[in-house]
Amino acid sequence: MTSDQTTHTDPRTLLDDAPMGRAQILAVAITVALNALDGFDVLAISFAAPGIVAEWNINRAELGVVLAMELIGMSLGSIMLGGLTDRFGRRPANLGCLMLMTVGMLLSATAGSVIELGMWRVLTGIGIGGMLASINATAAEYANRKSRNLCVSLMAIGYPLGAIVGGTIAAQLLRLFDWRAVFFFGAGMTALMIPLTFILLKETVPYLCQRRPAHALEKVNRELRRLGHPTVDRLPEVSTDHDETSPLAIFNPAMLRTTLMLTLAYFMHIATFYFLLKWIPEIVVGMGFTPAHAAGVLIWANIGGASGGILLGLLGRYLPIRQITMAALCLSVVTVIWFGQGANSLAHMSLVAGLTGFCTNAGVVGLYALFAQRFPTAHRASGTGFAIGVGRGGAALSPIVVGVLFTMGLGLQGVAVIMALGAAIAVAALLILGKSPAEMNKQATRPDGRT
Repeated sequence: MTSDQTTHTDPRTLLDDAPMGRAQILAVAITVALNALDGFDVLAISFAAPGIVAEWNINRAELGVVLAMELIGMSLGSIMLGGLTDRFGRRPANLGCLMLMTVGMLLSATAGSVIELGMWRVLTGIGIGGMLASINATAAEYANRKSRNLCVSLMAIGYPLGAIVGGTIAAQLLRLFDWRAVFFFGAGMTALMIPLTFILLKETVPYLCQRRPAHALEKVNRELRRLGHPTVDRLPEVSTDHDETSPLAIFNPAMLRTTLMLTLAYFMHIATFYFLLKWIPEIVVGMGFTPAHAAGVLIWANIGGASGGILLGLLGRYLPIRQITMAALCLSVVTVIWFGQGANSLAHMSLVAGLTGFCTNAGVVGLYALFAQRFPTAHRASGTGFAIGVGRGGAALSPIVVGVLFTMGLGLQGVAVIMALGAAIAVAALLILGKSPAEMNKQATRPDGRT
């Protein structure tokens, strides 16, 4: 059936069953680039930190506050803007968050004090947090059924890719300019994404079918034609089982276990993940290597993370996403404990960090795919935003807890064992979550198609 024909089929089924066209692939690629902005920004502030300390002569406590401001903003943005994304649409949320990020990064470059910089880092974080919730839903809703887990996984690996590329660029900028150049560059790249997002990321068909804005059928057919699919003569019926307008619907009895278990899993595993991400430089330097060597080990951890995310996404096309995510989390426990044994050579440390990054980021990517799978269209951004927002608390607490454990006299091995428990608890949460309705229906169906 060609795109100039009309069908009675549910437009969401058309997208689910047909191969993905070029416009859909480009849309997913844009979500990867948008998530890369998060990875760039997180690592860029780490690179800019020494220059900030030197120029303003601030102590580590004051710097710690500045570094925490973005994470606080991201938590607020994910929780608050996730609900607005479900109410007003993926497209306006993506564009609005990009504008917030651009302004926040630009003002960060012009800040003249710790208080000013902290304020603008919160603003930037709000934009990033809201966008994370929105692009997860966007990638899932542009994908077909077969490639949905892969597309969400590719979106999620934008983070380590942005960290790798952004860290490399930031290091070069700081050789030529002061720390402000990092934020000017980030503002420029974010601003560049605004017109690309405006052109390539229209409102998604599943959202239009669910929310029914004015002229919804006309908008759905316009988007179907753009994506190369036939148009439809009517829209499907909308479920009225739940309050589709309230972001609090994710706490209704029917969704409560999903919300709580996915949020717990993300919170606990992201604490494990950030132990690796935030403490590698300090640990490597403590082993007698130079800061430059430490930066190289961190890059290898991110390369491993990107590779793990890709592999999990590919496996997600053929295997149940919950099971392979639990497998990645179990491997995370093993590799984090292995990382805690340390290494005598830089090559060995890079290998261990790369493999640990591979497993831990695969777990993160799997959780993003579960958000897209388990939260329905009407509440996908709300649920994702809540889980990410609360989970960023785990990210903020992780380096603090690790610092306390080290000051208590625990060695690296002991700290690693304790932090690996986060991934282990995440496995338990996914076990309690249980199988999705689709998995249970598939299991209940015999090979001959009968139940």
